[in-house]
Amino acid sequence: MLAIDNEVERGRLGMVIAKKNVSKAIHRNRIKRQIRDSFRNTARNLSGLDVVVLARKNASELDSKVLLSNINTLWTDLQAKVGRQFTTLNK
Repeated sequence: MLAIDNEVERGRLGMVIAKKNVSKAIHRNRIKRQIRDSFRNTARNLSGLDVVVLARKNASELDSKVLLSNINTLWTDLQAKVGRQFTTLNK
């Protein structure tokens, strides 16, 4: 997952789900749906960021619950990093 500040007030999401890493379209689409849904739930906490999610090899082998858990952990880690940056800048 990569993130950078943007000049708009809302968070934006980009996804790179390479055919090389996730070979079947049905699996790529499932992963994208779960990422988008998870992003919608956390977007208010990530306003002002452009986020790009990169899929790893064999991501399609994870079942839906494990994949969603991993994605939510990534959002939590990103929110913590963003919070740390803002508190450091405000001091």
